[in-house]
Amino acid sequence: MNQVQNSSEQTPNRGDVSGQPYSGRNPSIPFIMADTSENQTPAGEMPRGEPGSIHALILESLEDDQAQDVISIELEGKSSIADHMVIASGRSTRQVAAMATKMAERIKQAGYGTPRVEGLPAADWVLIDSGDVVVHLFRPEVRSFYNLERMWGFGDEAPLSSSGQA
Repeated sequence: MNQVQNSSEQTPNRGDVSGQPYSGRNPSIPFIMADTSENQTPAGEMPRGEPGSIHALILESLEDDQAQDVISIELEGKSSIADHMVIASGRSTRQVAAMATKMAERIKQAGYGTPRVEGLPAADWVLIDSGDVVVHLFRPEVRSFYNLERMWGFGDEAPLSSSGQA
C-alpha cells in the first residue's frame, strides 16, 4: 500500500551521486547573463585549467572520456554562481551518464568534496555543480536546442533588431 510522504521530509534526488537531496542552485532557473565573450576558450582549442585546480581536473576528465566540443567560460568577477562554467557533449546518453559519474568520482577522490549531480537518470543534460566549476554535459541535439554558449555570448555576433540593424 502506498503511503503519503510527509512534505517536510526530503527524498534523495535519484540523479545525485551522493544520494543526498540537492540543496544548491536550481538548474532549471536560468543563469544571469554576463558578458564573458573575452573569457571563453576559442572554438577548436581544448581548454586548459591551472595545474592542480579542480578546473584542470574537470577538463582532464572530459578529455580522458572523449568529450566533444568542450568549452570553458571564465565567470570569476562576472557572476557569483562559479569561477568557471564548462560545457561539453557526449555522443549518447550512455556516454553522458558515464562521463558525469566518472567526473563526480574523480572530484571526490581528489579531495574536492562530493559534487551535486542533476539530470543523471535521463542523461540528456547533466549538470555537475562542484562549487567553483559548474559543468553542463549534453547530448548534441539537446546542447544545440538550449545553446548555452549563445546565452553566455560565445562566438556570436550582435543580434539583429527587427529593423535589420545591429
